[in-house]
Amino acid sequence: MHNAPPVTYPVGRSRFQAVAQGGLWLLGMATVVGWCWQVDALGWRQGVAALAALGAGLLALHGWWKTPSAVLCWDGQHWFWTHHGVVWTVRVSVHLDLQHHLMLCLRPGAGRPLWCWAERASKPALWRGLRRAVYSPARPQNETFSALGSEP
Repeated sequence: MHNAPPVTYPVGRSRFQAVAQGGLWLLGMATVVGWCWQVDALGWRQGVAALAALGAGLLALHGWWKTPSAVLCWDGQHWFWTHHGVVWTVRVSVHLDLQHHLMLCLRPGAGRPLWCWAERASKPALWRGLRRAVYSPARPQNETFSALGSEP
């Protein structure tokens, strides 16, 4: 079994993420507006719901805006995340695969995980290489494979 070839891919702030979060926020706001429309008199509960929905939208926008744009590199054995010239070794796992969009969790050796999106539109020529790399576990060069008692 061979490792996936090396690949370098830009990750970070995603239009898809913004559209998905915006759509969910609009759905939430429409629900609150519909509720307010159906009650006889607006009360404190509707005000709290409206403020909570507005706050959730602002937090989502802030989180999207603060998402760092960086470069994710696979060298055939390890993953590296580079942001403003600082390089971290990370473990990468796919949490959502929508074929043209990947939601990735990057876990550095210490510290909290970083969530980011990779989009095919960023580098279409390298997309298949990135997908191969995220789904191919790193294997030591001298590892042997044994299936049904046979060796390659």
